[in-house]
Amino acid sequence: MIFNRTKSFQTFRLRRKSLTLFLAFIAVSTAANGRTEDLAVSRFELEGLSGWTQKIFKGQTYYRLQEDDGRVVVQATSHAAASGLVREMKFSPAVYRYLRWSWKIKDTIKDGTENTKAGDDYAARLYVVFPGRFFWQTRAINYIWANHLPKGKSIPNAYTGQAMMVAVQSGPALAGQWINEERNIWADYKVLFGEEPEEAAAIAIMTDTDDTGMSAVAWYGDIVLSTSPR
Repeated sequence: MIFNRTKSFQTFRLRRKSLTLFLAFIAVSTAANGRTEDLAVSRFELEGLSGWTQKIFKGQTYYRLQEDDGRVVVQATSHAAASGLVREMKFSPAVYRYLRWSWKIKDTIKDGTENTKAGDDYAARLYVVFPGRFFWQTRAINYIWANHLPKGKSIPNAYTGQAMMVAVQSGPALAGQWINEERNIWADYKVLFGEEPEEAAAIAIMTDTDDTGMSAVAWYGDIVLSTSPR
């Protein structure tokens, strides 16, 4: 299921070309000066779930704060349900290219299959949403903990080609362990959609099991955007 398949997201205006070039110039200048700037998407210990909005599609996945491994994280529990948490925030992927987060799952979804609507469920996934001039032009990169799709592979979402699925992790081998991730969203978008991204509009997390009717538990740590890789 694509996170933006309902009319939950409002349409956004595209940036003017001059603004795009200006932000790209900032990105180059920042890199040249060796400065790293971070933009916090979530700071669960300090802010809780402030700024996050729940979007319900079918049933409800329950998200709650929990202390785990000495830090405050979000635990997601889903039983034949699909809802996610969305943080609407505009940022330039030309500047904040690197997305970092950590996650953990209890297990993958055994009946989940990445290339069918009936199997489009994941224990953990993280979206980066890119608005279009019209709602149906909205695109998304969906970083998933895949059930069967090999790590590193990408395919269109079973519901729409406007969302591309990227298997950052795959299978149950690392279930129960915290995994730190980093992706270059600017580079990923260019490979997945064949062009450079415009402004991004939101980050979302979702644990969903509505298509398979199964259950899943996952944990999400803090999420950060950065101008430089780790």
